[in-house]
Amino acid sequence: MNACESLSTLGPQLAAVREQFPILAQTLRGKPLVYLDNAATTQKPLAVLDAMRAFELRDYANVHRGVHLLSQRATDAFESARAKAAAFLHAASSKEIVFVRGATEAINLVAQSFARPRLQPGDEVLVTAMEHHANIVPWQMVCEAAGAKLRVLPISDGGVLDLQALPALLTTRTRMLAVTHVSNVLGTVNDVARIVQLAHAHGVPVLVDGAQAVAHLPVDVQALGCDFYVFSGHKLYGPTGIGVLWGRAEHLAAMPPYQGGGDMIRTVSFEFTTYADPPARFEAGTPHITGAVGLAAAIDCVQSLGWDAIRAHERALLELAQNELLRIPGLRIHGTVADKIGVVSFNVEGIHAHDLGTIVDAEGVAIRAGHHCAMPLMQRYGVAAMARASLGVYNTEGDMHALVRAVRKAHAMFAA
Repeated sequence: MNACESLSTLGPQLAAVREQFPILAQTLRGKPLVYLDNAATTQKPLAVLDAMRAFELRDYANVHRGVHLLSQRATDAFESARAKAAAFLHAASSKEIVFVRGATEAINLVAQSFARPRLQPGDEVLVTAMEHHANIVPWQMVCEAAGAKLRVLPISDGGVLDLQALPALLTTRTRMLAVTHVSNVLGTVNDVARIVQLAHAHGVPVLVDGAQAVAHLPVDVQALGCDFYVFSGHKLYGPTGIGVLWGRAEHLAAMPPYQGGGDMIRTVSFEFTTYADPPARFEAGTPHITGAVGLAAAIDCVQSLGWDAIRAHERALLELAQNELLRIPGLRIHGTVADKIGVVSFNVEGIHAHDLGTIVDAEGVAIRAGHHCAMPLMQRYGVAAMARASLGVYNTEGDMHALVRAVRKAHAMFAA
């Protein structure tokens, strides 16, 4: 039975949800663990751990081309996971799903295979001021190689993209737009459908970084209208080392391979090689088969909870955390837009974010402190680092109170 089966709401059954995450039951430094680092990585439920273990115990073999039964079963599990990912994103076909190591590899693949051949000196790639480094650096690399320019869509103090500025930034030289669906620092949920509409009106393809979105809200790539969508399994209660690149079939068919090796070829000779059709063309070498199985289980688990229940649960916790944190003197929350996921990034006057994170950790509360792979965004807000608490389906009101108590303790220590 799916470990999350029949959990249609989180409120009354939150204890049952938490039981599926054994790691949360431990104590650290004599304190009950409060895990609030979900934007960095989520914990895995028993459904995922059991699915991966069962596959390794019963069905493990290398996939594709094997004539023996174990290979056939492993291939079925791997391709079933691909179909699961396609349905999760509402893709037109499972052939539009490429398995990668994570969102970072997916963005690099598109940058090098799709954008790089199209870039000429003087062309432009457009990103936004709230992007993760993974959605900045790959575009900088291809722009530098081609003599192209990286341009940036600004954001407001509250953490909202300035869409009024977008049409002017979309020029005849714009070859690509890359945007995060949800900010990993601010929690802002961007109006991706509107952004895609404006970009497509200028003939500009759009890649959406969905790493922070897929665990919090439903994604329909056809409704969004984008050209590429990427996410990582470990942000979705799944394993590390597995992720998804969704791309429109016509784009994938026109893209050259990103890496060479086994399983991405049709024929090989010393004179020339012909390549397989997508998605195999982009999956050189032995894939993370067990990771794909775990990702499929994670998708089942999240969907069984229900998006409405997840959203309501996280919003209630977010409101509680923000309201209580703002009572602490000198505390400033970055990202105040109403439509945001459960992410609270903040600074306390007179306390470095790293010191704050260390003190909070001593109270058993795991948050992240630093630049969150978003240095340009830190510069936008005039800080070197921020503390960040990020929520998951297993967090509770008690977790929020523990966070606030820990931050209050830090404030009192520095005020003394």
